[in-house]
Amino acid sequence: MSHDTRIGSDERSRCAWVGSDAEYERYHDEEWGTPLRGDRALFEKIALEGFQAGLSWITILRKRPRFREVFDGFDPAIIAAYDDDDIARLMADAGIVRNRSKIEATISNAKLVDAMPPGELEALLWSFAPAAHVPPSSFAEVPAVTPESEAMSKALRKRGFRFVGPTTMYALMQSAGMVDDHVDGCWRAARVVE
Repeated sequence: MSHDTRIGSDERSRCAWVGSDAEYERYHDEEWGTPLRGDRALFEKIALEGFQAGLSWITILRKRPRFREVFDGFDPAIIAAYDDDDIARLMADAGIVRNRSKIEATISNAKLVDAMPPGELEALLWSFAPAAHVPPSSFAEVPAVTPESEAMSKALRKRGFRFVGPTTMYALMQSAGMVDDHVDGCWRAARVVE
């Protein structure tokens, strides 16, 4: 076993970033790298990846249930109507990341998604998924940014989205299964059969 994988309490080999946290193991096994579809689900990913900027993902993952509660299940139509009272309510909630810029960006982004025809956000984001992606053998092969994540970021920014930088968008591509970055030796790693 390499330093890029770790054996969990269930004896499964996983990407080492999971560590020994049970919630991280569940997230890795059930969500990370699994293709995610739907405007609402992908809007939630954009919002949470934006809130994660500068923090660890486990912080956001542990706060995700509260985020979902106070952001009305990440329904863009509801969030698009948020006003100053909602911003004050969110800023006072210790169960989420209380960053005014990120809260305001989530509301602004919700307005953009709400104005799109159904399915457009999903189609837009998935249009940047690479046609071919070779899963990495090691963490050293995992990029922070790719040409596709740069193009996705640029397209979203052009539409007015905020907190959608290329590094954040590559994290979204990983978590939403647009790329498979489970390393060699991880039980979830897909390998191309030649």
